[in-house]
Amino acid sequence: MAHHDTDDTAPLEPLLAQMIADAGPITVAEYMALALGHPEFGYYTTRNPIGEKGDFTTAPEISQLFGEMIGVWCADLWQRAGAPSAFHLIELGPGRGTLMADLLRAAKVLPDFPKAAHVRLIETSPVLRALQEELLSPARSTVADMTWHTSIGSVPDGPAIVIANEFFDALPVHQYVRCGAGWRERMIGFGEKGFTPELSPFAIDPALIPDMFGNAPEGAIYETSPAGLGLLEKASKRIARDGIVLLVIDYGHEMSGLGETLQAVSAHGYVPPFQRPGAVDLTAHVDFSALAAVAEANGLRASGPVDQGVFLTRLGIDLRAEMLMKTATTEQRQAIETGHERLTAPEGMGTLFKTAAFHTDSTPEPAGFR
Repeated sequence: MAHHDTDDTAPLEPLLAQMIADAGPITVAEYMALALGHPEFGYYTTRNPIGEKGDFTTAPEISQLFGEMIGVWCADLWQRAGAPSAFHLIELGPGRGTLMADLLRAAKVLPDFPKAAHVRLIETSPVLRALQEELLSPARSTVADMTWHTSIGSVPDGPAIVIANEFFDALPVHQYVRCGAGWRERMIGFGEKGFTPELSPFAIDPALIPDMFGNAPEGAIYETSPAGLGLLEKASKRIARDGIVLLVIDYGHEMSGLGETLQAVSAHGYVPPFQRPGAVDLTAHVDFSALAAVAEANGLRASGPVDQGVFLTRLGIDLRAEMLMKTATTEQRQAIETGHERLTAPEGMGTLFKTAAFHTDSTPEPAGFR
């Protein structure tokens, strides 16, 4: 497993600097894509970023309760949708595999669910894929089969339950700034002060900016993720054709708004986003109304978004926590309580994180949204 020291000599820095020197400033989206996904020096390609030693912790790593609730949610919807005897259970960006492991364990309440599930893990990082293979090896015998893919496009046709937990927030964003009568793209240049944002000298096609922001004030920033919306479009077309659901859990906002949300995290704290490319995690808030618009344009219906805390509470996380407490040691009980709190409390992930499900009209309403 490649390990790069998190000192200031991120090996990607001179490469990006040279690229900018040769061809001029790059878009924020290009910067983000290279910083996270460069094949040799990208943040996700070179390390396991998740957990206590990593830079951030995801919901499944906080508590097994999270994945268990998602497992019960999937099994319930599958059953109410007519229990298809074969379906794809797809996870986008499965991290260490913790969510899928917890999900499959909990979904065994309906023994036919895992038997019908063809698990498809969509992962581009070799480091994370190796961790997933190891963690999920015991579960492989409980499902129809389990395969890894680099994109959802290579998963065969057929009904699918697609799960995207903290996936869309890592996809590159473009940022546009209101200047005078028009908008210009925010670019990343390189100089004595390192990587710095600057404006493109060219106005952009006004059609890129939603009409609702026509009267934005000078200096306003509009942020959008064509990569995220493009992927959502692919998944939506597939679900509209073959059936079942896409569940998105991420931090973000319900309504499209102005302002930048790009941020960098290192060692569980925030750091400047344009320093040490490849050595820090970059994310941006997910615009749930933009996702819903794409899903609806492709024939799906949106349930939600609802706050993660509300969603998990409606699914019965309180009851599940109580059940686990009964047989837990004192130390385990404390971990269950803390985990439950962090997942559902407003000061934890409870309101910052949102949940939405996209499905056809003929699919029963998924649990947790009403």
